[in-house]
Amino acid sequence: MLQPYDPRNADILIHVGGRLVPRAEARVSVFDSAVQGGDAVWEGLRVYPEGILCLSRHLERLRDSAHALAFAEIPDPAAIRHAIRETLHANGMDRDTHIRLTLTRGEKITSGMDPRLNTRGPCLIVLAEWKPPVYDARQGLKAVTSAVRRNGPAYLDSRIHHNNLLNNILARIQANAAGADLALMLDDRGFLAEFNDTNVFLIRGGRVMTPPADACLPGITRETVMGLVREMGLLMEERSLTLTDAWTADAVFASGTMGELAPVVELDGRRIRDDRSLFHRIHRAFREKIPLRCEQV
Repeated sequence: MLQPYDPRNADILIHVGGRLVPRAEARVSVFDSAVQGGDAVWEGLRVYPEGILCLSRHLERLRDSAHALAFAEIPDPAAIRHAIRETLHANGMDRDTHIRLTLTRGEKITSGMDPRLNTRGPCLIVLAEWKPPVYDARQGLKAVTSAVRRNGPAYLDSRIHHNNLLNNILARIQANAAGADLALMLDDRGFLAEFNDTNVFLIRGGRVMTPPADACLPGITRETVMGLVREMGLLMEERSLTLTDAWTADAVFASGTMGELAPVVELDGRRIRDDRSLFHRIHRAFREKIPLRCEQV
């Protein structure tokens, strides 16, 4: 599954370092921390006609991640909202839009790892593209288990939503080579962590299960799904899960901002039982909840 390209994105305006510039001119310095060492944090936002889904939670996580990385300066939420609003208005976007919101530590005076070399910054980037959900919930995705482990807090805490995504990219390369849509990543103990770019849920016997957020991003869509499942009166469990749990589940699905919710029908060459009735109930409840969780920017 390769994301389709929308020709409308050829002429978008991008907010970089405080100003709107055409796509062809959007760039940061070669001394920027994101270039030097992936030293940046980011959020994915989805725009619906009713607003941006869970915007306050995303901005809170962005600021928490920057604080955890000891950024000297962090823009206040009002400034970030203004940049988002300006970008969406300039591009005439009010739906079917995905925003990649990035905050780098800023520009260094000379190349090097030490954050004390950063003399300008931070740099906020608002990249809004025409992009409806990239997964079709009516079709199933195929996944393979990656040999690349997802980092745990002993190495790099997944609660920091950072730009160092090489583990996930290596996992995705394995999925591509296997002709799969997703790579399932395990933690350092061999338990399920997450897919390379989405969280993972299993359904078995009417129970909905997901790994604890130890070696996976505590996703905001994940958080929304867990709350919905409990509101529906279903049993929602955060627990350690093995590959056998996934191979023998009644249903497996992925959750994330870019793709919303999507079923996984094959894992490591094994067909999932594909009892999607409960998944479809959860998906309908999620779609119904979207207008209530959206915020005007």
